[in-house]
This record gives sequence, structure tokens and C-alpha cells, in this order.
Amino acid sequence: MLVLETVLRIRREHAAGKAIKAIARDLKLSRKVVRKVIRAPEADFSYRREVQPLPRIGPFQERLDMLLDEDEARPRREKLRITRIHDLLLREGFEGSYDAVRRYAARWRQERRRNAVDAPAFIPLTFRPGEAYQFDWSHEDVEIAGKPMRVKVAHVRLCASRAIYVRAYPRETQEMVFDAHARAFAFFCRATIRMRQQRQSR
Repeated sequence: MLVLETVLRIRREHAAGKAIKAIARDLKLSRKVVRKVIRAPEADFSYRREVQPLPRIGPFQERLDMLLDEDEARPRREKLRITRIHDLLLREGFEGSYDAVRRYAARWRQERRRNAVDAPAFIPLTFRPGEAYQFDWSHEDVEIAGKPMRVKVAHVRLCASRAIYVRAYPRETQEMVFDAHARAFAFFCRATIRMRQQRQSR
């Protein structure tokens, strides 16, 4: 897109009698673009490149896609910085700039997110009896023997029936997690096949 200063300069120089060919030569633009600026209404001109060439990235595009794809599969803490990806390409003969790789990676990730949004997703909302349960902690303020105190409460809920088992503990430790599970399964008279993950609500 042409900046406003360039558009105004083209119109000003044309109004002063300067030839289109001379304006195009001085500003390093095509005569077609200069004519379009002159003929367009005052506030209705924008120049967009219909095809974005990749003169440097072109031969390395497949390799760059592979690096970005591999990086996407890595855990968050192990992801590569774009500078590192650029360095890897330089070692393989790439002569383009860091900015070119950064812009390409930004477009690649934006396209990936757009496709991910369009992809169908399935979240099971029904469960067979004994298939799954949910576990979480909450903290509650209670009064015991006249003294206010905060206790940790373990919640175990069956996904199929929504039956719940609740037990309070003084602390939230691994031993108490095991105890809560053992007591809950004894209460329900059975263990479930799996635990359904859920967000912690503290």
C-alpha cells in the first residue's frame, strides 16, 4: 500500500505539469500506479500487491514449513525462537533476512490457527456408568471448636450420575489425595476406568 505522502507527492507534481513518466522514474513506481493515483478520488486510493513474491524464501519454503511444523509439536518450553529457525536456514544456504522469516512464520501460524478453528471438534458430554470421574480441591473457611480456620476439601464426582463425594482435610498433600480417592471409591463401591481432566478451580 502506498503511503499518503507518496500519493500527495504524485498528485502535487502532476498538478505542477510534470510528466507521468518522469514521476514514475523519480519515485521508482510503474506508470500504471502513477496513473491510478492521479485518476482515483482524493480519499479512495490504496495499492495492494496481489501476489507476494518470496524471492529468498522460495527455495527454502518447504524446509521452513517443516521446521515450523516440528516446532509446533514441541512443548511450550522447548519451542524455538524465530532467530534460531533463521540460523538453521542460514546454515543450509539461506541468504534472506530474519524479518522475511519472521513475517512468513507469522502468516504460517495465523493460517494454522484459522484452519484449527474451522476443524471439527468433539467433546463427549455423555458417559457410561463407571467410565470416568472428576477430582478437584476447593478451600473453605469453617469454624472448629470456636476457632475460624481454612480447610481443603476434596471433591470426587462421577461423570455419568453426577454423584459426589466430599471430604475435608487440613492440608492438600499427596497422601490426602490418595486417601480421598480410596474413600471415594469405597463410598461408590467401585473405581472408574479413568479420570476426566478439568480446570483447577481454586
